[in-house]
Amino acid sequence: MAGIRMLWFGCIAAAAGLTAAAAETESVSYNSVVKPILSNHCFACHGPDAETRAAGLRLDVEEEALKALSSGAFALVPGKPEESLSIEEICKSISKYPAAVRNNGGGHYNHSLFWTIMGPNAGGVPTGALADAINEAFGNFDEFKTKFNAAAAGRFGSGWAWLIKDASGKLAITSTPNQDNPLMDVAEVKGTPVLGLDVWEHAYYLNYQNRRPDYCAAFWNVVNWAEIAKRFGK
Repeated sequence: MAGIRMLWFGCIAAAAGLTAAAAETESVSYNSVVKPILSNHCFACHGPDAETRAAGLRLDVEEEALKALSSGAFALVPGKPEESLSIEEICKSISKYPAAVRNNGGGHYNHSLFWTIMGPNAGGVPTGALADAINEAFGNFDEFKTKFNAAAAGRFGSGWAWLIKDASGKLAITSTPNQDNPLMDVAEVKGTPVLGLDVWEHAYYLNYQNRRPDYCAAFWNVVNWAEIAKRFGK
């Protein structure tokens, strides 16, 4: 957090016309230095009024501003409030953006999720509300894995397989090409991803060459069900 704080204050200091050296050596106060700058440029869209706050991003409180910065999920563009959105919000209206945003923004969201839903000493089976939802949607856990593996192995070319929560709160399995995801307004099946598997060949070639089904089967040994349950509960 200290490094993030220095980066934050360094950027603000630069905007205020201070030198980088001064930013590093002087104690910069959020309330006296940073907040007045944000007040002039950002609080109209990212201030105390929850009803008008864009993308849920609040900058008028130091802790909230630092939390948003450390998450890496928000992009602030001065004078362009339509671009000051979370990556989730950008994905939901991806058809408005250039192909580069769809490819790179989708890749950012997908991989950010992918790295958090795996872990050492993981695997096993889901429990609680997530297990109940899986049984309701697919019959049982083994049947769910069979259907998910089929979606992953059957995705032509490069892409992703997903377990999603749809608008009704029920679980479904789908897949998307390239770096697309089910949040996107261009997705054939839409929903909120709770689990995703990267089936681009570079994700598995070193260990599995062209044996994608083997890679899919091994994936379950590293799935972090606690993290997935947390995502399902949101």
